[in-house]
Amino acid sequence: MTSYKMRSAPVAAALLLALGGIGNAVAAEDAAPSQTQGLGGPEIPGVCLLSRQAIFANAEVGKSASEQIARLTEQSQAEFEAQRKPLEEEARKLEGEKASLPAAKFTEQQQALARRWSELQKKAEHRTREIEATRQKAIDRISTEAQPVLAEVYKQRKCGLLIDRGVALGGNMNGDLTAAVVKALDARIKTIPIQREILPMTPVASTGR
Repeated sequence: MTSYKMRSAPVAAALLLALGGIGNAVAAEDAAPSQTQGLGGPEIPGVCLLSRQAIFANAEVGKSASEQIARLTEQSQAEFEAQRKPLEEEARKLEGEKASLPAAKFTEQQQALARRWSELQKKAEHRTREIEATRQKAIDRISTEAQPVLAEVYKQRKCGLLIDRGVALGGNMNGDLTAAVVKALDARIKTIPIQREILPMTPVASTGR
């Protein structure tokens, strides 16, 4: 019976490891630069900073997308949990009948259950890939929406060079555009509709001759 529990773990883990939202890993990143980066020094004209992660985490459209993808992930988890529990119940029942079943019959039923566990795991892993594809499509869409906003703020601030804020170890952070881009993006768009991407199932390679 223990073996079935161990085999069932990847089914839930595959979905739990799926990114439930766009800003999941960066939700704590502020749109404004950290005070610890403010080491002082002169402002460098034309040099500007931006954090794409903070835009996704703080803009209304990013938060909305994150919530929608989280719901898709929860729905998938519930779907596979509903399929996993009956299999575990069958496994417990089979284990209890082991002493009364012929060895060959027990092995046959055990192998049949193992195949069903394997299929469920493959389906869960496939769903995880679909959710990741959905997340990436949402990021691409938000990036497209943010591009003209960023270009406008870049022009207004008279920037001549744009640097990823994450690579700046410190200094004068007055050239950070992130908060201004988030504000302008919020004025442009609040949400985007998100539906789970449907990917073709990868066919199982034939082992026959």
